[in-house]
Amino acid sequence: MHDPLYVALILLASAVAVVVMFRSLSMPAILGYLLVGTLVGPNALGLVAATEDQRYLAEFGVVFLMFSVGLEFSLPQLNAMRRTVFLFGGAQVGLVIAVFVALAMSLGLSWRGGLVVGGVIAMSSTAIVSKMLAERSQLHSPHGRQIMGVLLFQDLAVIPLLVLVPAMGLSGTAIAGAVVMALLKAAVVLAIVLFVGQRLMRPLFNLVARQKSGELFVLFVLLVTLGLAWVTEQAGLSLALGAFLAGMLISETEYRFQVEQDIKPFRDVLLGLFFVTVGMMLDLGLVLRELVAVLALFAALMAGKFALIAALSRAFGATPGTALRVGLALAQAGEFGFVLLSLTSAAGFVPERFLQVLLAAMILSMLATPFLIQASDRIVMRLSRSEWMLRSLALHRVAVESIEAERHVIILGYGRNGQRLARLLAAEGVRYVALDLDPERVREAAAAGDTVVFADSARREALIAAGIARAAAVVITFADANAALRVLAHVHELNAHVPVVVRARDEADIERLGAAGASEVVPEAFESGVMLASHTLVWLGMPLSRVMRRVAQVREEHYALLRGLFRGESDEPGADAAPARLHSVSLDAQAHALGRALAELRLGAAQVRAVRRRGVRMNLTASDAGPLQPGDVVVLLGQPDALAAAEDRLLRG
Repeated sequence: MHDPLYVALILLASAVAVVVMFRSLSMPAILGYLLVGTLVGPNALGLVAATEDQRYLAEFGVVFLMFSVGLEFSLPQLNAMRRTVFLFGGAQVGLVIAVFVALAMSLGLSWRGGLVVGGVIAMSSTAIVSKMLAERSQLHSPHGRQIMGVLLFQDLAVIPLLVLVPAMGLSGTAIAGAVVMALLKAAVVLAIVLFVGQRLMRPLFNLVARQKSGELFVLFVLLVTLGLAWVTEQAGLSLALGAFLAGMLISETEYRFQVEQDIKPFRDVLLGLFFVTVGMMLDLGLVLRELVAVLALFAALMAGKFALIAALSRAFGATPGTALRVGLALAQAGEFGFVLLSLTSAAGFVPERFLQVLLAAMILSMLATPFLIQASDRIVMRLSRSEWMLRSLALHRVAVESIEAERHVIILGYGRNGQRLARLLAAEGVRYVALDLDPERVREAAAAGDTVVFADSARREALIAAGIARAAAVVITFADANAALRVLAHVHELNAHVPVVVRARDEADIERLGAAGASEVVPEAFESGVMLASHTLVWLGMPLSRVMRRVAQVREEHYALLRGLFRGESDEPGADAAPARLHSVSLDAQAHALGRALAELRLGAAQVRAVRRRGVRMNLTASDAGPLQPGDVVVLLGQPDALAAAEDRLLRG
């Protein structure tokens, strides 16, 4: 059936179902889209037929992906990473292509087929790898920097390959002429766009921005992106090249980040459609008939790229452990490989049977990548003896900083929030140890006297070396909820009693972080709203003392730990307008309340705020605590008389 509404409903329903499943398994959505296309396409269930219109629309997903790559293309950043990008990345792409050209010629096949297949296999998945590195907070680690440098060169290498592959079907002399003409056109278009476009882009964006219309701004971004893509297509080049140039031009303006946010929905939806159409290309029947060949090519692709990239990484000065991690992360095929594969299929100089086997092997490699990256630490520890020594040295540095610390604070992440917290702690004379994965930040901060070391806070041994057993508190300062969940699991396994304060991006993460054992979750969105309101009220003329009371009231309602205060001898009488205070009662082996539920004890006016139990990751509520046990700590809220009566009831009956 070719009814457009029917096709849209089938694709949307299946995509939503499968992507939800993949998200719940913490796997990239791209793999879900590939699976959707494979299942509903003409070669499986046949619910949707692959049409030229769908392929053309899906190509815009690649257009917007290349536009996003262009937005990230910074000449200063590229200059700083030039050795990794151009030498390491160039060697990787060039050697893979050279291997396949040599292999094709040795088998008596056309060098053209070897060149384009080599170009396809040389690509790795920017979308999958960069997302997983970000989730694991490893973008700035030594292997993360090498991986991103190679991926950047691969993204750039796609541009000449997109010019070269369509010309490969011509005769020998015609190929040279076509390639030279295409490169001349590319040079002319590049010169015009860069020199003329740079002078036009900023004033045009200023004109549009002054209209203060979000709709107009998005329309103009789409016009620039698709307009330059059309210009390059008319010049005989690719749509993706024009989109890349558009992104480069906008990256030089102050509107770059706003554009990135506005274009993201178009990019993600259309890129998802592109991967659905890639999945539709897969002939499951042929794959099953050629299953041995598919698995053999999959194994050869992964093993060959892993060995080559790991060897190159070592040649460019990486440690054995870093080289292995780089090889594991880049061994798979990539999304731009599918673009080149579709061009190769259209040109017809590589057998369709082989292309189907290659397509299946590429999809398998992308499916395997998340699991490989997640297991990379265990794999590296098995394969590299020197990794044990390097890890021991890193942990030794952490231990040296924390060896004399007692009742200290462990700060996980030393970005802006971590540094501000460290300065406040130092001003109050509180010792801290900070862990961070940005080597440049660690070097500069340590040189300035800060107690910060290079270590991965998601590793148990790093937390042990930081003195988790002796720590007074742990603070997770990065706003990645998934990474925080992994850290929380290790923290509470190593020290179930240490309080953990976690930063969250918004309030949606509070429940699952609390369930994982966070003592308190501080959502950025909530705190921003409170501070905006307080400043606004002051500017409206409300007395500062009244504003502060209102802010304190709002925070008390949101944060459990701020509901009441634990009183001390230094507190001045009447310093707090509210007489209610917090009080902790520890139950020893002779306490009257042992074996009884809180509801049975009739504690009067005192409220039970929480029960802290050894070995339990989070504070228990009164209803969840069940029979009280030796060692439980009951946190009460109330007036002094009520607290005294409740404590007497708990301990003596």
